[in-house]
Parts: sequence; structure tokens; C-alpha cells
Amino acid sequence: MTTHNMGLFVVARGAFTTTSCLRVHARRYVARYLGVTFLSGASAPAWIRVRSYSRDTTDDGDVSRQFVCYHLTHRTLLKIQGQDTGPFLQGIITNDMELLQELGHAAMYSHMLNVQGRTLYDIILYSLKNTDSGPGVFLECDQTIKDSVLKHLKMYKIRRKVTISPCPELSVWAVHPKNSPDQEARKLEISSPDKVLVWENDPRIQEMGWRLVLDSQMNPLDVITSCQKGDIEEYHRHRYAIGLPEGVKDLPPGVALPLESNLVYLQGISFSKGCYIGQELTARTHHTGVVRKRLMPVRLSVPVEDVEEGAALQTHSGQPAGKYRAGAGELGLSLVRMTYAKEVLTLKSSDNSIVTLEASVPDWWPEDMKVD
Repeated sequence: MTTHNMGLFVVARGAFTTTSCLRVHARRYVARYLGVTFLSGASAPAWIRVRSYSRDTTDDGDVSRQFVCYHLTHRTLLKIQGQDTGPFLQGIITNDMELLQELGHAAMYSHMLNVQGRTLYDIILYSLKNTDSGPGVFLECDQTIKDSVLKHLKMYKIRRKVTISPCPELSVWAVHPKNSPDQEARKLEISSPDKVLVWENDPRIQEMGWRLVLDSQMNPLDVITSCQKGDIEEYHRHRYAIGLPEGVKDLPPGVALPLESNLVYLQGISFSKGCYIGQELTARTHHTGVVRKRLMPVRLSVPVEDVEEGAALQTHSGQPAGKYRAGAGELGLSLVRMTYAKEVLTLKSSDNSIVTLEASVPDWWPEDMKVD
């Protein structure tokens, strides 16, 4: 039986409503709008929306170098274009392609699953604008598995009227405010809007700032006047500190489960769309309401660089408590049994020394998931 797409999405984080025959994922869309100024008399193209923050802004303070741009060399782009782009992707991703047709939704997070319902690839989709070759998207994925993603897409393409091609000439950037995202970023100036291919809020959570796509020859500092370049290690440490997974180290293909990876909280899944690959196990787990393990940020007692990915976590009494995924220094991500999320846990490093670690609940999780 095919579930009809809902015409209305409830705006709420990590929640869902219940009707007599359908539980609809209530999707949270945070209006994290950005004030954009175009310099030197440049006008904004039709596909760039001029937006303003929901909070009041002030004119005081120095905005020079208020933002940091990170070149995401571990991420790459594919272009999928043609009249069947929407229906083609609808059957192989966890999120609903119709969201990209809604006003204010030009970027969307999602996973591709295998037939067993385990994550293969985490992706971000960006709508192409003003194209003459039909509707399309840029698909952002982990650089190391680009060829696998291409093979996966082409396997399910069949007779769909779409073209799929890599985009080595483009680069992906993350733009973060230098201060806490809770502090007001007063103004972000775009000096060359005609050279910007994608400029969108990160569709996962507010703490991840914005995504920028440029030609690889372009310097983002020539586009964003109040920005400075940052070290990619800072970007990864920020991700691990707030508990956000990205790429194959954090989400090992064929191993990670989407709900354990907090895909609901990251706005990456729809429970009201039709069938897609891997849906059965995912929907069944969601409707039972039981997720016993979750990917959580952890802080190790000492910085370590030699923790084996997938190393077992234990309680002090020796009970299995989860697995370590990946990290940077003393920060990392682990799949933790929620029963033991409040306890100090241990793991063995590659030299057999014992390291303690503590998990924490991210601020972006819904309130009813807070560990007391």
C-alpha cells in the first residue's frame, strides 16, 4: 500500500503526531535566516533569496572576520539532472524529495540505505536553480566513496531520464560564526553573488552554520567579505563536540543504522513518503518507539590518536556499553547504550591502556531525550 505524501509538515523537532492509521514524522525546520548584503551595487540573482535573521540585530560591534570558512576537502559533489530527478531519488533516499519544492527548502539532509535498512551514505542535496536542462540537484557526499555512490545511483537509474556526473571543478565550504551560534551574527556580506552556486543553511542543525559551493578556483574570501579561512581540524572538533556525524568514519557503510545515528533529529528522514530502499526495518523500528543505542558525543580522559574504530566500550563492572566510532584528540563519537549513557565508561587503546570517557546529550536533541 502506498502512503500518500502529506501536504503539511508540522514544525517540531524530533517529534511526530499520531492519527488513527498513520504516524507522521513532524519535521522541524528552524528559520535560521541570514541577513545578506550585496556589495558594489551587485543585485542578487533570482535563485538567491535575501533573508534576515529571526532575532533582532544591532549595528554595534566589529563584523570584520566574524565568520570562518572551512574547505571541506573530504566532501565532494555529484550533479543529478533531468526530468525524472525527483522520482528517481525518491525511491532511494530516506527523506522526501517534495520538500525541495517547498518555499525556503533548497537544501536537504538524507541517507541512502541498503536493503537491510543500514546506512550506506550520508548526503546533502541542494536544488539546482535556473537550469535549462530540467530539474536537478547537487548531491554532496564523502569524497572517499564517491565512486561507490555513483555506482549505486547508476544501478537504480534504469530508464530514468536523468544524467549523473561528478563535479571535480567545484568545492564545498562550511561557514560558521566565530562566536557561539546562539550569539547574533550581525551581517554576512556576499560581494559576488553571481559566482555562488550554493549558499544555504546547513539543513541538519543550526550549530553547523551554512554550506557554500563555489568553483574550485574561487577564493571564498572574495565572496564573503567578513570571513577568514579556518583549519579543517577545527571543523571536525566542532562536529565531534556537538555530536554530529559526517562521512564513512562516523557512519560506516553497511554498519550504521539510521535511527541510532539520530537521523530523525537531524531532519533527514520522512515517515510519510512512499517506499524506498531500506524502509521496512527503519519504519518498523520507528513505530515501536524503541532505540536502545544512539550515536553520542564523548569526551575521553586523555587525548588519544590510536583508538581503534569500533573499539568496545564497557562499564566499570565490565558490561558492554557500546562502540567507539571516530574522533579527534579527546573528542569523539560513540554508539552508546542509553542504559549506560550517564556512567563513566572505559575502552582500550591500541596499546592496551585503559581510557575513560563520558557521553553527553547534545543540545539539539529533543527535550524528552535528555538523560536525567
